[in-house]
Amino acid sequence: MAAAALREQLNALLSSMYASGLVDDQFQQLQMLQDDGGTPGFVAEVVTLFCDDADRIISELAALLEQPVVDFDKVDAYVHQLKGSSASVGAQKVKFTCMQFRELCQHKNRDGCIMALTLVRNEFYDLRNKFQTMLQVVPYVLKGPFDFQVFTGIVKMEHMLLKLKRIACPCFLLKFV
Repeated sequence: MAAAALREQLNALLSSMYASGLVDDQFQQLQMLQDDGGTPGFVAEVVTLFCDDADRIISELAALLEQPVVDFDKVDAYVHQLKGSSASVGAQKVKFTCMQFRELCQHKNRDGCIMALTLVRNEFYDLRNKFQTMLQVVPYVLKGPFDFQVFTGIVKMEHMLLKLKRIACPCFLLKFV
């Protein structure tokens, strides 16, 4: 596949991630940190660690919620950890779902927690799939493996375009209300 086609695919992927609320400005901040620090692969490493950690936490939550007597304090602690990890990488939908999940934990609502876990899992799997696609495409689009200088420019441009679309068409915001 030509570099231009891959760049177009990456642009479309990033646009969809921002437009759907899957990621927020914190994700862009990660890329800027990499650019400022000059550490190649920083974003890829952070995203990979997040995905590994989230997978582990989701498995732990599933096991805890299957117990005859649920330890809601433990469940809440894991959900809090996942919420923090999600916030740090800009995983907005996962973070918001965790906030709702925590509320259900505080009310000791087992059925609600099971449904929230399903939602968190689905939001996470969606995000993980997009992150994996991004990490597969980026090395072919950019001049070197995980060189995010150009990638950051693409993200900034796409994010600005998204903001302009919201200003130009306020009905776009109805998706988020």
